[in-house]
Amino acid sequence: MRVFVTGASGWIGSAVVPELIGAGHTVVGLARSDASAAALTAAGADVRRGSLDDLDVLRDAAADADGVIHLAFKHDIAFTGDFAGAVTADRRAVETLGAALTGTGRPFVLASGLAGLAAGRVLTETDGRTPDPASADGPSGRQATAHLTLSYAGRGVRSSVLRLPPTVHGDGDNGFLAAIVGVARATGISAYVGDGANRWPAVHRSDAARLFRLALEHAPAGSVLHAVGDEGVPLRSVAEVIGRHLGVPVGSVAPADVDAHFGWLSMLIGADVPASADLTRDLLDWRPTGPGLLADLDEPHYFLPRAA
Repeated sequence: MRVFVTGASGWIGSAVVPELIGAGHTVVGLARSDASAAALTAAGADVRRGSLDDLDVLRDAAADADGVIHLAFKHDIAFTGDFAGAVTADRRAVETLGAALTGTGRPFVLASGLAGLAAGRVLTETDGRTPDPASADGPSGRQATAHLTLSYAGRGVRSSVLRLPPTVHGDGDNGFLAAIVGVARATGISAYVGDGANRWPAVHRSDAARLFRLALEHAPAGSVLHAVGDEGVPLRSVAEVIGRHLGVPVGSVAPADVDAHFGWLSMLIGADVPASADLTRDLLDWRPTGPGLLADLDEPHYFLPRAA
């Protein structure tokens, strides 16, 4: 297949692209900068210049493709105060991509998240299937875009939603887990919220990339998929590994002090969102093979000096 991938040069996209090419697909990646374009070319992909705001570019690229994987999201504005703006841009992109694919029967895979769904119990792929008109503009706001994507299954698109956990980890990760390490290094304490019993699901980047390929190739229309390797790792356990590597004490931060201590991470650091991927594994014969979160965090790469 000729596959159009947004976010192709990002943390997950840069693993999805070689996964697709290795399986014999041709990749066309969206690139908004010269650096992204160069990275895609080096990886063996074709390049379509533009951003999520260039709706004509998205429309034409999707129409020319045999399938679409939509990974891009404006994380830069989302975590600096304009999550609503990021959600709005994402929805417009999905509307454009979905319209271009309507009636073709081609696959459309959306990267979504587990944050914003009901917390405190193990989530499955059957949760969150009913649209909530009261969805907030925060992480739960992305669920409305996921529901929109699923609605294209009734319009002749083989659409699916692949929910990612808070951390997609691996060597080179500069996301949530790296940020937590950075906070511990800066504050001199490896902290967790309350008793630290809240749990995060997690997946290794290589396993997430393989699942995106399987979804593109085989997921039935209207599928909800979970890219989950670890169902739920207590954040206190994460803090303990970080504290040991940095040589700093491990301790609790009271809920009232979370914003001051964790900054932008405070919106998620105390979340309890364990999740299962049993249905996904059975549907697509997906079996994670990468290291679990704590094993990966115990490797040196999360603690090496990072380029400025």
